Amino acid sequence: MCRWCLHYPRGFESLRSPYRFEGPIRDAIHALKYRGARAVAETLGWMMSDYLENNPVPADVLVPVPLHSRRLRSRGYNQSALLAREIGKRILLPVVDGSLVRTRNSRPQVDVASREERRANVAGNFACDVGVSGLAVLLIDDVATTGSTLSECASVLKDAGASAVHALTLARDA
Repeated sequence: MCRWCLHYPRGFESLRSPYRFEGPIRDAIHALKYRGARAVAETLGWMMSDYLENNPVPADVLVPVPLHSRRLRSRGYNQSALLAREIGKRILLPVVDGSLVRTRNSRPQVDVASREERRANVAGNFACDVGVSGLAVLLIDDVATTGSTLSECASVLKDAGASAVHALTLARDA
């Protein structure tokens, strides 16, 4: 583990990212997130599924990292939910969308510079009331930078009764 993870223990059991956030992967994620290219989610989701088929993670359900309702209305879709649905189709796991919610509309993590600020920016932003008790969760997102968002989500899922939380992102930016 890196020094940061030793100092700030993570809420998840593992974080896997099959690609680095650069080149064509970065371009594809940006197209999905910022340019409305929803169709690319199918290919990216299948890439993530291929990774999981060769590197299994114990999970009963997939849970996408949620957007705040304002950002969801603005974008029109949650890119993490699109990826989770594609993965679920391929590996035959249900997607529990809506059990994890973003309760605060904080600044986008991409606009936050330091690891400490990123951690503080997402603290207390999520809630989970239903749908995960006793289940092993695979948390899905597009990119991990510091892991702060994933860690906060994982902690909330565990507080709601999840037996374990692993995280999968398409890419890692670190």
